Amino acid sequence: MDCSCSNFRTSTAPLSWTPTSSSRFKYRSFKRFNFNKHSMVAMRVSESGENGSLNRFPFTPNKLFMQEAIGAEYGEGFVSFRPDGPMKVDVDFLNDRLQEGFLQRIRYAMKPDEAYGLVFSWDNVVADTQTLKLNSWKQLASEEGKRVPEDGDMQKLMLYAGADHVLQKLLRWGMAESELDRLQSRFSQLYYRGLLSLKTPVDGLKEWLDAVSTARIPCAIVSSLDRKHMLEALDRMSLKKYFQAIVTEEDGMESMAHRFLSAAVKLDRKPSKCVVFEDDPRGITAAHNCTMMAIALIGAHPAYDLVQADLAVASFNELSVINLRRLFANKGSTFMELQKQNVEKAPLKRKLTIDTIF
Repeated sequence: MDCSCSNFRTSTAPLSWTPTSSSRFKYRSFKRFNFNKHSMVAMRVSESGENGSLNRFPFTPNKLFMQEAIGAEYGEGFVSFRPDGPMKVDVDFLNDRLQEGFLQRIRYAMKPDEAYGLVFSWDNVVADTQTLKLNSWKQLASEEGKRVPEDGDMQKLMLYAGADHVLQKLLRWGMAESELDRLQSRFSQLYYRGLLSLKTPVDGLKEWLDAVSTARIPCAIVSSLDRKHMLEALDRMSLKKYFQAIVTEEDGMESMAHRFLSAAVKLDRKPSKCVVFEDDPRGITAAHNCTMMAIALIGAHPAYDLVQADLAVASFNELSVINLRRLFANKGSTFMELQKQNVEKAPLKRKLTIDTIF
């Protein structure tokens, strides 16, 4: 198989995808690895009907309400399926094959900011989904004649645990399995209904995206949402034009790290040249597993939970493009490796003898 660098040149044009209700599955070429003629990736399409959606909302809770695996603990990536067998795409493979071409190296030498790629997590980084989820739980509790605990630690667990875990272990409403399925579906509907009213991004995000857009730094957004609702939400917040790549549920990534790697491929940037914006310590770990830098947004988690991030800020208003350059300023082949320190020896003292001339 030809693994030349040209195989990994991709377009950075915004992705567009329009689902149809006549088919359950659609297929598209996996162009990022030059598998246009061979490899096909299945994409699920939400459709109306008893197996599809109810009132435009997914009927069955998806990964959005489950705790995702971190992934890439040993640098492993995802698997691309081809007619001649599966092909494993890991972190080292992408860092090696997504090397800049000769002309790109010249351009990046003159405009170094363009060599970077920014990856934004959807939850609490682009949109305030923390409040949205909590309100959905409270509305569900009100409909069922129950109540949500006011304890802050309990509510924090509810925001990051799966829907089934919240119902069985945290709220302990003591219902049968069929009732739990119904509640999970209802919670999904309430969440997506609230998503339709979400029109304002996180404070300072739009100004930051304007700045990186001026510097011509490509951006990607990753989420467990389906593509249709993601694009609609970005349109309502007037953010769609800023993102050259979108990774959603249809991409079939199994962990947080795999989503970040998929975003790097779509941006045509090496993982080691990407910066992930996260609010979750688990997402920061996933970014580092992918050899990416991580900037943490303080809010959903306190600052002391985000110490592993390369940079932590309270708001996007604190950032400037120069911060990105500083993140990579000391990074190199020997960065963070053990170094031998040369200790200068003190000069020998001159000994006076009887024949010393003054």
